[in-house]
Amino acid sequence: MREVFHQSLEDVQARLVEISELVTIAIDKATRAFGSSDISLAEEVIEADNVIDDKAIALDELAIEILARQQPVARDLRIVVTALRVSASLERMGDIAEHIAQLTRMRFPERAIPKGLKSTFTRMGELDVEVARTLTELLRNEDLSLAELLRNSDDAIDELHISVFEKVLSDSWTGEPSATVDATLASRYLERFADHAVSVSKKVVYLATGDWAQDADSESVPLTV
Repeated sequence: MREVFHQSLEDVQARLVEISELVTIAIDKATRAFGSSDISLAEEVIEADNVIDDKAIALDELAIEILARQQPVARDLRIVVTALRVSASLERMGDIAEHIAQLTRMRFPERAIPKGLKSTFTRMGELDVEVARTLTELLRNEDLSLAELLRNSDDAIDELHISVFEKVLSDSWTGEPSATVDATLASRYLERFADHAVSVSKKVVYLATGDWAQDADSESVPLTV
C-alpha cells in the first residue's frame, strides 16, 4: 500500500514537470510572437492555454484524491499541499503567456512592442524563457542550486521592468497612449512571470530543507522520498 502511495507522489511530480514544460513552450512562443508580430504563433499560445489549464485541474484532482484516500501526514502531506500551490502558480504563468500573445493579436498587423523598447523586451523575453527552463529542471531534478539562478534572473528582469517605466514616464517619450499601455502591460506580465517562478522555487526549497530562509546549494534532494 505504501508503494502505491509513493507511486502516486511520483506521478504528482511528473505532472508538475509536464505542466512546467508546456508553460516553457508557451512563454517561448508568446515572447517570439510579441517580438515579431507573428499572429499564427500567438494563436498557438492562446489555444494551448486550455491544455495547461486542463492538466493543472487534473493534477489538483489527483492531489485531492491522495489527501482523501491516503490521508498523508508530515512531509508527505507537505508534498501534496505544495503540489497544489505549485500547480496554481504554473497555471498563472501559462495565463501570463496567453496575455502576451493576446497583446500581439490585438495590435496585429502593427507591432505590439513600442518604438525604442524592442531590445528591452527582447531581453526580458529571453530571460523569461530561461527562467521557465530552469524552473522545469528544478521541478524535475530538485537541484536546489537552480533556485539561486532563478533569483538572479528575476533580479535582472526587475531591472528591465523598471527601465521600461522610466522610459514611458520620461519627457522624451513620444509614444501614443496605446503604446504606453502596451509597454506597461507587457513589462508587467514578463516581470510577474518570473515572480511566480521564484515563488515556486521557494516552495521547493522549503519542502526540501524545511527552511524558508536557507540558501540553495548544489545538493539534489528528492521531493518524493
